[in-house]
Amino acid sequence: MLTLRILLAEDVRIVRGALAALLEMEPDLTVVAQVGSGADIVPAALEHRPDVAVLDVDLPVIDGLSAAEELHAKLPSCRTLILTGLGRPGTLRRALSVSVSGFLLKDTPSERLAQAVREVAAGRRIIDPQLALTAWDVGDIPLSGREIQVLRLAAGGAEPPEIAAQMHVSVGTVRNYLTKIVTKLNARNRVDAIRIATEAGWI
Repeated sequence: MLTLRILLAEDVRIVRGALAALLEMEPDLTVVAQVGSGADIVPAALEHRPDVAVLDVDLPVIDGLSAAEELHAKLPSCRTLILTGLGRPGTLRRALSVSVSGFLLKDTPSERLAQAVREVAAGRRIIDPQLALTAWDVGDIPLSGREIQVLRLAAGGAEPPEIAAQMHVSVGTVRNYLTKIVTKLNARNRVDAIRIATEAGWI
């Protein structure tokens, strides 16, 4: 029997442990790496070479979708399956734009999750059906992956110097990102941009 290798990224330890235990109950699935930060996804994947990465969206340092985009570029053989409690159409549209193979909600039954991992590994795309229907009503995301990352950190209360340190760029670059974001979203200011992006499900 072919065993599929899985990387699991979830910042809540109890949830991560429960997901790993559920997946390990399947005879053809094995969890080869578990991480709690988005920044650890690509290094762990390059080390362990999983077939599928099961990623939460809302991860510290780097969000799951930005990490999925980087993972797709650096390890194309690894498929990505987003498992999230954020059932917003905008989030799904962004996931599809970064070549995610699957998108399911965290309340998905465990047997459905295991089957989704198998189908994603086989090259099929798996999307929560209700979200797929509502996503048609949401327009394209105007922000780049880096701009979304900056805005997510700002939404969490980080100031430009802190964002710059986390993203390994200059403070001036962060300020430029924020200016572009406000302009692209036709927002009044940074706070308004955060509100717009949150309501649309982009962050």
